Amino acid sequence: EMFYQHHQVREETRSLLRRTCDLQRLLAKLACGTINPRDLLALRGTLSLLPALREELIREEMGAVAELVEEINPLTGLERLLSTALREEAPVIITEGNIFCEGYHQELDALIIATREGKDWIAGLEQKERERTGIKSLKVGYNQVFGYYLEVTKANQSLVPEDYIRKQTLANAERFITPELKEYEELILGAEEKRSALEYELFLELRQRVLSDLPTMKGIAEILALLDVYAGLAEVAVQNHYLRPEINQDKKILIKEGRHPVVEKVLPPAGFVPNDTLLEEKNHRLQIITGPNMAGKSTYMRQVALIVLMAQIGSFVPASFAQIGLVDRIFTRVGAADNLAGGQSTFMVEMSELANILHHATADSLLILDEIGRGTSTFDGLSIAWAVLEYLWNPHKIGARTLFATHY
Repeated sequence: EMFYQHHQVREETRSLLRRTCDLQRLLAKLACGTINPRDLLALRGTLSLLPALREELIREEMGAVAELVEEINPLTGLERLLSTALREEAPVIITEGNIFCEGYHQELDALIIATREGKDWIAGLEQKERERTGIKSLKVGYNQVFGYYLEVTKANQSLVPEDYIRKQTLANAERFITPELKEYEELILGAEEKRSALEYELFLELRQRVLSDLPTMKGIAEILALLDVYAGLAEVAVQNHYLRPEINQDKKILIKEGRHPVVEKVLPPAGFVPNDTLLEEKNHRLQIITGPNMAGKSTYMRQVALIVLMAQIGSFVPASFAQIGLVDRIFTRVGAADNLAGGQSTFMVEMSELANILHHATADSLLILDEIGRGTSTFDGLSIAWAVLEYLWNPHKIGARTLFATHY
């Protein structure tokens, strides 16, 4: 209701929630030890939104929503740590390296600088060797088998200096190394190997630190999920002109101008005909619904069940008025299908489900029964439907509020 009444707050809240990650999934990965650097970046992004969310919702007019949001611990320390530690382009695979920012760890910084300086030297080597040898097409390359090399085309073989050491012969080129290039290669690869190993260790430490806040983050995830549900239900209610139902402990369901929330969306505007419902303990506990095929019997019964369900989860409902007495369970026997894998015919499935309903329904339940007995012959089906109706009508048996559709 708070989100329903405050349009601007609802829009801003939904905008912030869209930018959050799937926190519950990430926390499951964290608990299992499979979370990766990219996941921690997504987690950091979500944590960074919490102060704005608190500022938006902790206000007097938001009532219970504000009380809920006040329980959020924004974990500013953890968010700051992740911002300081992780590079924006951190990889998914931990062993790839390039996870941490410069300034996060002194030893790691030294290795990053050594790697960078070595690569800068190699980048300048290509131009220097071109000028020294006069080979304009000379290139510096790298592969994991030979490491760094100098590549010279066959046409320029006569210009190759004596200090070049042949490493590999290709169809159109020769690859060489020099003692100086080999020295820098060992420096770079050694620094990169040490850096990757150190980053792996640092990431495990960081993951363990994040894991220590797991209980708090689970609480945050639950609150964000609730806010998402509340704001989403409010948005649907506004768009589709739902109203707030009255909820009580009476065994009465009174719905005026009720609509099926799904069917009305697929029909043209004003294509759905609203209808009323009254179920109460004394005089209207059981309704027998008859009519030709495609008259709307099943839609009507499903509509009542959905409105009751929506009301009990805290949603507004598609009706002009709704008074809903709480139900403990909603039982349905709708449709016709066999169970080939279980060796059950359509009639057997129908009877099994009906037996389950009759054994477990209480006076506080809502029963939706659609064409009981359809899976057998006319006279047998009529007998079953009649017997079930008498059993349901007997106030000393179940006494549940029931919608019963039949062709008999």
